[in-house]
Amino acid sequence: MSTTVGDIEARERARQRAVEALDVLDRPTDERVDRVTRLAREVFGVPMVSVTLLDDDRQWRLSEQGFDGQREAPREGSFCGAAVAKGTMLVVEDASSDVDFRTSPFVTGDPNLRFYAGQPLAAPGGEQIGTLCILDTKPRALDDAQRDLLREMARWVETEIAREHEMDRAGEVQRALLPRRTPVVPGYTLAADAVAAGSVMGDVYDWYDHDGLLRLTLADVMGKGLGAGLVAASVRGSLRTARERPLTTVVEDLDVQVSEDLSHLHMFVTAVVADLDGGTGEVLLVDAGHSLTFVLRADDTWEPIRSTGLPLGMGADEPRVAARVVLRPGDALLCCSDGLLDILDSEDPFGQVLSAFRDHGPEGAVAAGIALARERKAPDDVTLMVIRRDA
Repeated sequence: MSTTVGDIEARERARQRAVEALDVLDRPTDERVDRVTRLAREVFGVPMVSVTLLDDDRQWRLSEQGFDGQREAPREGSFCGAAVAKGTMLVVEDASSDVDFRTSPFVTGDPNLRFYAGQPLAAPGGEQIGTLCILDTKPRALDDAQRDLLREMARWVETEIAREHEMDRAGEVQRALLPRRTPVVPGYTLAADAVAAGSVMGDVYDWYDHDGLLRLTLADVMGKGLGAGLVAASVRGSLRTARERPLTTVVEDLDVQVSEDLSHLHMFVTAVVADLDGGTGEVLLVDAGHSLTFVLRADDTWEPIRSTGLPLGMGADEPRVAARVVLRPGDALLCCSDGLLDILDSEDPFGQVLSAFRDHGPEGAVAAGIALARERKAPDDVTLMVIRRDA
């Protein structure tokens, strides 16, 4: 069956949509893909290797070895464009004598290619978006075993690209689960934010109104990555369905659930769940092994609220006890995940956050903490929540 111009144009549109959906163009190199190209360069003994993606009228090298950091090139006259159009592996043993490529700008000019072998790469939807290719400035040939190996390494690259895309999507879904609005509590200023160490967080925070109270939650799952993110989403969902139950009952029930679900995984969750009465400033708080909640008084003194309970998931089946504190005008409740401790000055913990709080209020304190996490590339997820009773 012949291929029409319309078929070619439709395939090209599908390819462009697929490569854009992956969101990997113009991004920093990915070590998982780089290790494949480094290995290919060594195994095949070639000076140049590239994972090349086609983007409109250009080629974008998602990973490159031997191109001196040059990650972009014209698509016109390219070997990779021809390989994708062909749909199967393209091998050119000596481009200077090949009728289709001897006038290519990549042959007559830099990098003066003679040998090219490229295996098309498929997006998760099957669209061919680029190639894994090996190149040389001298003619050479590939035997059947080498061709099979190049195909296998291309499938490896496809897996890594799809994995990164799925992790990014998981991160987007998780961020969508964070509160979309800040509750309005007359006489109080609230601020919170979180930043992941990777694509997916093991931290979760939430706040919502119930029965005239503001319920606050901050939980930190042991570990990072997708597994911790799944557990964090489960914790959030469980707490969201328990709005009407007393605070201690909510935490005890969650402890049972987490213990049953995670006992064989040896994971646990530290958490703080609290109810704030806006009228009186009273805070009832259950701390499950978290120990990172503080009251910052108007006179700049700190009052840590120490944990009296074990983390969730340890199977202790212990009754939970609520602590009680009262926020007076000018006081603030601050709760963070332990990722914040990794980036604070050990000689002046919370100094930068406190300074920002005094100068710019809860929003400034949270913004300062999150900016610090990004600046110092925090090795763990960072979450910070501040609630101030206004003076």
